[in-house]
Amino acid sequence: MLNPQLLGAGLPCDPSRKPSTNLPDDFFARDAPTVAAALIGTSLLVQGIGGIIVETEAYDATDPASHSYRGPTPRNAPMFGPPGRAYVYRIYGLHWCLNFVCSDGSPGSAVLIRAIQPTTGIKEMMVRRQMRRLPSLCSGPGKLAQALAVDATFNGADLGATPFALCRGIGVVAVETGPRIGIRRGSETPWRFGMAGSAFLSRPMP
Repeated sequence: MLNPQLLGAGLPCDPSRKPSTNLPDDFFARDAPTVAAALIGTSLLVQGIGGIIVETEAYDATDPASHSYRGPTPRNAPMFGPPGRAYVYRIYGLHWCLNFVCSDGSPGSAVLIRAIQPTTGIKEMMVRRQMRRLPSLCSGPGKLAQALAVDATFNGADLGATPFALCRGIGVVAVETGPRIGIRRGSETPWRFGMAGSAFLSRPMP
């Protein structure tokens, strides 16, 4: 169990708060596992709607499960661009997935946002998801992308600019780690991170 610095939960992100509450400019200039852990407890809004990030997964270019493993392609181009950008792709031809590009100097890393705890714009998210059960509203990458209305138009977008708002939370949170979900290669790598005790995870942590 980890207790990363710069973490915190409890308050939704408010873009109107003073800049010191926002993430540091170099937040994403680190390796994927570090960023994935540090994102737990931060607040994410897309067009003013969202909540607290409670689950993430890390991927980098050395990882056989990563889209970047075989090098740059038109699809994974954002992973080889500057850190702090969105990487959005579709799985199974149905569901969009939102990732945050990061880099400690080696390109090809990103963090999949797997689940959030809804806090802001819940009614709108329920309409988009056509459901009312709060714990399941954003408990998976496809679910949260639908709830936040994220699609291909967000691919490559700057996470530090509209329509995104990313802010620190308040207080330190406990972070658990475990194997990633839904992959065939690299499944043993413990690069899945979740807020300990959260009822909003896509699956319970082992």
